[in-house]
Amino acid sequence: MSEATYTVTGMTCEHCVRSVTEEVGEIDGVTGVRVDLPTGAVTVTSDQEIGVDQVRAAVEEAGYQLAS
Repeated sequence: MSEATYTVTGMTCEHCVRSVTEEVGEIDGVTGVRVDLPTGAVTVTSDQEIGVDQVRAAVEEAGYQLAS
């Protein structure tokens, strides 16, 4: 099992949280997504290594940005 935390910018409400959770959760191998709205922290758990580019693409598909 793998776990990584990323910072997402632009989220302001629970709708934002749901959008990011849904998009990141659709990545193959992802088993869980936790979003902390006040800090923008998104913790992704998976049963395999997930590349940052996959997470970035999912976050952008949801309409937000992954902080560098």
